[in-house]
Amino acid sequence: MTDEMGAVRTFVAVGDSFTEGLADDPGDGVYRGWADLVARRLAALEPDLTYANLAVRGKLIGQIVADQLDLAAAMRPDLASIAGGLNDAMRPGCDVEAVCALIEKCAQVLSESSGRLVMFRAIDFTKRMPSARRFQAKADLINAFVDQTAEKYGAAVVDLHSARVFDDPRLWAVDRIHLNDEGHRRVAEAVLEALGHEPAFGWRALLPPARKPWPGARTWSDLRWLLTFLLPWIRRRLTGTSSGDGVLPKRPELTRVL
Repeated sequence: MTDEMGAVRTFVAVGDSFTEGLADDPGDGVYRGWADLVARRLAALEPDLTYANLAVRGKLIGQIVADQLDLAAAMRPDLASIAGGLNDAMRPGCDVEAVCALIEKCAQVLSESSGRLVMFRAIDFTKRMPSARRFQAKADLINAFVDQTAEKYGAAVVDLHSARVFDDPRLWAVDRIHLNDEGHRRVAEAVLEALGHEPAFGWRALLPPARKPWPGARTWSDLRWLLTFLLPWIRRRLTGTSSGDGVLPKRPELTRVL
C-alpha cells in the first residue's frame, strides 16, 4: 500500500490492447504504451518502484476478470489501473449491463487490494470515425457507469472522452483503432494529472494544422485499411478468434523499471 505521503512503490495495469500499449512500438518488438510511460515517471520519484502489466490485446471484460483480476489483486499494489469493455461494446450482441457488472467487480476487487485505483472514460471515436456511431451509444453507457463506479470506490477517473485532441488522426496508428506513440504519450500525462502530478506538457492541446493531403490519399488510405485491418477483424469475428489468442502479458510479474 501507499505510505502517508502517497508514494507509489508498486503499480499494476490490467486491461486490453489500450493498456498493453498497441501500437506504440519503440522498435524492440515489445509495445510500450501509456502504462509503461507512467511507470517510468513514477520510478523517477521512487527508484525502487516495481511494475506489472497484465493487459493483453483483444480481451473482453470477462476474460480480463478471469485471467488478470486475481493476479493483480494478489500483488497488493500501491496503484492499479483498469481499462476494459470497449472490445465488448464493438460486438453486436454486447450485453452492456453484464459488461458494467464485471467492470464493477474489477473496481471492487482492485480498490480493496490496492492503495489507489485508476479508471478511464474511453475516447470518443465518432468525430474521427463516423462509422463508430453504431457502437458509441454502448460506449457512452459504459463511460457513465465508470463515473458512477469510480465515485463509489474512490477511484481516479481519466477523462479521455472529452479531450478533442484525440479526434486528430495523427495520434493514431494506421489501423485507426490503436494510439500511436504520441497518443500514448498524451494518455500517460492524463493519467499522471488524474493522480495529482503536474503534467509535463498540455496533453489536451491540439496539434498544429496538418498539411493538405495529396489528391487520392484518403481513398488509398481507406483501401489499405479495409484490406489490412477491417477484413482480418471481420474474419476473426466470424471464426471466433482473437488477436490476443496465444499472447502472454508483457510484464506478468512486478519487476523494477529500468
